[in-house]
Amino acid sequence: MQNTLPALRQDRGWSQQRLADELGVSRQTIISIERGRFDPSLPLAFRIARLFETSIEHVFEPDDAE
Repeated sequence: MQNTLPALRQDRGWSQQRLADELGVSRQTIISIERGRFDPSLPLAFRIARLFETSIEHVFEPDDAE
């Protein structure tokens, strides 16, 4: 799954740790999501989208192969 999380986070001037704190997850979770190594649960994906005041589809996009 591809995502725009790094760009959204950087637009706000937030560190990975700040985003992790806002979402109540570890910094390692944010790193893994941003690098595409971990797909968030649906509740976490909704929290991310809500935090950035956008849709889940704007943050996460499935790979074409899936």
